[in-house]
Order: sequence, then structure tokens, then C-alpha cells
Amino acid sequence: MTFLKVKRIIRLLNQAVKGAEQNYTALSVDKAIFLLSVPMILEMVMESVFAVVDVFFVSQLNDNDAVATIGLTESVLMLVYSIAIGLSMGATAMVARRVGEKDIPAARIAAVQAIYIGVAFSVLVSVVGILFSDDILRVMGGSEALIEKNAGYTRWMFIGNITIMMLFLINAIFRGAGDASLAMRSLIIANGLNILLDPVFIFGFGPVTGMGVEGAAIATNIGRGVGVLYQLYHLIFGKGMIKLARKNLSVQWDIIVRLLKVSAGGTGQFVIASASWVFLVRIMSTFGSQAVAGYTIAIRLIVFAILPAWGMANASATLVGQNLGAGFPDRAEKSVWRAAFLNMVFLAFVTVTFLLFAKPLLGFFSDDLEVLRNGVLCLQIVSLGYIFYAYGMVVSQSFNGAGDTRTPTLINFFGFWLFQIPLAYLLALEFNVGTPGVYAAIAIAESAIAVAGIIIFRQGKWKEVRI
Repeated sequence: MTFLKVKRIIRLLNQAVKGAEQNYTALSVDKAIFLLSVPMILEMVMESVFAVVDVFFVSQLNDNDAVATIGLTESVLMLVYSIAIGLSMGATAMVARRVGEKDIPAARIAAVQAIYIGVAFSVLVSVVGILFSDDILRVMGGSEALIEKNAGYTRWMFIGNITIMMLFLINAIFRGAGDASLAMRSLIIANGLNILLDPVFIFGFGPVTGMGVEGAAIATNIGRGVGVLYQLYHLIFGKGMIKLARKNLSVQWDIIVRLLKVSAGGTGQFVIASASWVFLVRIMSTFGSQAVAGYTIAIRLIVFAILPAWGMANASATLVGQNLGAGFPDRAEKSVWRAAFLNMVFLAFVTVTFLLFAKPLLGFFSDDLEVLRNGVLCLQIVSLGYIFYAYGMVVSQSFNGAGDTRTPTLINFFGFWLFQIPLAYLLALEFNVGTPGVYAAIAIAESAIAVAGIIIFRQGKWKEVRI
């Protein structure tokens, strides 16, 4: 690589991280992918750091029940994430399409209506958390001792769900407008605070009394809350394309209905996927807290690896939406295949890393031999499906970017509920394979879902969707 090429890459990196208004439908495909995906990958890294940091500090308590509580709670909270992600898909698709059409006022109005929907849903979830935290852990297989000690974590995470909802949703609005760097910066702020506050609230410091695993939830909510305030500041006072102004704040029921229709498929996709994770954790709980703890730590590491790949997929979704809005369907498809190939290269590297270094990676979080055994098996088996999954996640997000959320919803329904869950149950419990049966079911189902998505995507009907 010549000095000039290195200098050009550094200049593009700087441009991507700083962020600037771009016409992504006019740039070369590789440059558009690079400028969008770098901040989105960093954004996803920041989101995944939340998961790893919380588990790392909580694991220092040497309490498998505490780590298991995070796993049981997060598996149910994934249903909340599903609503947030689904609504985010609708917001990204609609904002990106309006931006591609050069109708910025309409993009701003769509953004405001999406925020209204997110706030309304968050209030309902908070009420559920206040009233039913103990019951949620009980249904998930938590012991009475676990519930008595750690239900506060579950309660705080449900009460603070609005911070999760707004981070996902407002960042999706920024991404749809092509301003991925601002989304990245909001998560850097949120994560920095979480890293500083986690040990303070978990173990105690100065006047703050250590609160154990409950403290992790409080620290996370504070960090995310400050990140949301940063987002709102830029929506109100920033210089970006999407701004909150008094003339945009009226409720537009027709746009809310259209957003809900577009988001319904995306929400359905992730509710289906998340519900399958709930069932998988329920199966894992039959093998005890050590099995759930090992699974929880491994899944957090998997999320850490997968979410950056979702950054590339999100970049693809934005490019599809903007190019379809600008009337360039062939360019939209070219962007998808290029992003998918680059994603595959990245996840191939992750697969090799997990196969070779699973045990030392897990060793940072626990020295319990049974926890390590389960975690290592989970990392190594699940990562075998990454090559297919790299293409699958980009293709799935590209459907969503085009506004075709129905197709990946149906694929997820058949792949997760009618294939993955029954397969995990049969392998783990009926055929007595144990916990490796659950891990194998994840890898097999994800690969099958990816292949199905690729076959349908090649038919090209997503190019004809109107939103």
C-alpha cells in the first residue's frame, strides 16, 4: 500500500468520524459504504460495550446468581429492544426515503412522530417493570433466592427502558439522514459514563454504598440517559438536517399510522427473534445458574462481535433507502452485495478469534470451571454460523431499508419459532445433548435463515416497495 493510499484512508476515516452532510447517492459505492459504516460500526461497538462492561464488573462479585440475573432480565428486555429496533427500522426507512427525495421538511416531521410513538411505548413498559419484576424472573426460571437478592436489577432496567428506546430511535433518525457520526458520539458519551459509574454503584465509593448487580442497572440508566440528552440537544440546537422545531411538533396521525405499518414488520422480526432467545434461556435455566451464567457471558461477547457487523448492515439499509428514493435501484443492490462481502470478511476474522481464544476471553469474566465450560462451548459452536450470518444480516437490513419489513418477518418466524426453538429443545432435552444442543441450534438456524434471505433478495421484489 502506497503512502498516498494510506493518507487517503486516514483522510476518509477522519471525514467519517467527524461527520458531514453527504449525497450518498452520488458518491462511489465503496466510498459511501465506508463513510456510513465506519461511524455505524463504532456506534454498534459502543452499544455492545454496555453489555460487556456490566457483565465484567458484576462477575467480580463472584456470584453466579447475579450474572444469571442479567441473562434472565436481558432475555426478556430483548422484547423491548425489539420494539425499539423495529420502530427504528421504520424511522430509518422513512427518513432515508424522504432525504433521498430531497424532501427534508417531511423527513423532520416523520422523525418527530417516531419519537412520540417511542415515548408512549416506554411508559407502558415502565409500568410493567414496576409491578411485575419478581414475576418476570420467576417465569424465566430464577430461584426464589435469586429473585429476593437481585429483582432490583430487573426493576431498574424496565423503569429505565425509555433511555434504551430513545438511544435506538433517535440514532436511527440520524442514520436515516446520513449523520451516523452523531449517533456514534452519543453512545461514546453514554458508555464513558457507564464505565465510570459501574464500579461506583456496584462496589461503592465514597458516600455511595455498593448496591451489587442493582447498581449496574442504575449506572447503565444514568449513562444512557445522558446520551439521550446529548441527542436531544443536537435535535433542538444542532446544525444537522433533522431538527425539532415548533412547526414540526404537532401530532400527524396519518404519518404515525404509516410509521407503525412500516415498523410493524421490523418489530415483528425482532420480537420473533427475541422471543426465541427467551425460550432458549428458559431451556438453559433447566441446567442451573452456572449454565445460564456461562451462556450469558458468552452471548455478551457474541453481541460485542455481532453489533459492529450490524453497523455495516445498517449502512446498507441507509444506502438502499436513499438510492431507491433517488431512483437508483441497481445502485442500491450493488451496495448490498458489496457491504455483505465486507461483512463476511470481518466475521470470518471473529470466527477464527473465538475458535482459538474462547477460553482466555471467558477467563476475564469467571474462573468457575462449569461456567467456563459452557461459555467456551457457546462461543465456539455459535461462531461456526458467522460466515452465512454475515450475508444474512446485511440482506435482512436491506429489505428493511427498502421498506419491505414483511419478508424478513416471515423468514424469522419460520427460522426461529418453527425451526430453532424445536431443534434446541429436541437436542438439549429429548436427545440429551445438553447445553451444546442449544448452541448448535443457534448456529444451524441462523445459517438457514441467511440462505433463505439471500435467495428471496435476489428475486428483486424489494425494489418495488413504496413507503
